[in-house]
Amino acid sequence: MNTKVVKRIGVGVVLYVTFVAGLIMYNPDDTSDMGWEDRQEYNKVQLTKLELGTSRASVLELMGPPDISEAKKVGVSRVQVMFYRTQHKQSDGITTQDECTPLLFEDEELVAWGDGAYQTYLNR
Repeated sequence: MNTKVVKRIGVGVVLYVTFVAGLIMYNPDDTSDMGWEDRQEYNKVQLTKLELGTSRASVLELMGPPDISEAKKVGVSRVQVMFYRTQHKQSDGITTQDECTPLLFEDEELVAWGDGAYQTYLNR
């Protein structure tokens, strides 16, 4: 093979790898562009990254906007529950609470998630 051809192929491969790396690094996942199935799988993965004490803003940055949200004031505390779709139940085009994992925030801080978190919220 001609060395010019080999160099061109090498340059092409380097440019392609650089382009793909740039796309991955500078185009974060945008949940608003995902179908429900992709969003559901994405949410399951992101839930594994959560830690108690994480700020609400950080959770929104990690997971995107919730599918459902509720809030109320309890004494001087502000309590919010954000629901993220994680399990398909019925193909009706509507995301319901029983298809979601609830995340409980108190004064902008993640204090619990899962069904027990929502029961705690309801009993307050």
